[in-house]
Amino acid sequence: MIGPTGAVRVMVATKPVDFRKGMDGLANLVRETMAADPFDGAIYVFRAKRADRVKLVFWDGTGVCLFAKRLEDGEFRWPKIADGVMRLSAAQFSALLEGLDWRRVRAKETAAPMLPG
Repeated sequence: MIGPTGAVRVMVATKPVDFRKGMDGLANLVRETMAADPFDGAIYVFRAKRADRVKLVFWDGTGVCLFAKRLEDGEFRWPKIADGVMRLSAAQFSALLEGLDWRRVRAKETAAPMLPG
């Protein structure tokens, strides 16, 4: 799977949201409940009350994108329900989207190589 690099910020809303919301409604939630800018290039992750659903909203440079996924078997591993936002690494985010336990992913961040000269 081609996914985000280590440079992308992934922010997870830890409280379930109304999944009838589309990209505009979720972008408003980013502003209001996460106190962030939905057009800053970060990926914002939302969960439904049912733990088998996830929605992402992000700006790709040309427009707002909405990604939705429902697991056919099993549930996503979510943090405890609470008010707030948490950040995931790119590796943890990939594990979350695959339905794996993202808490077991330990990826160390590496600085980008510098060009010689």
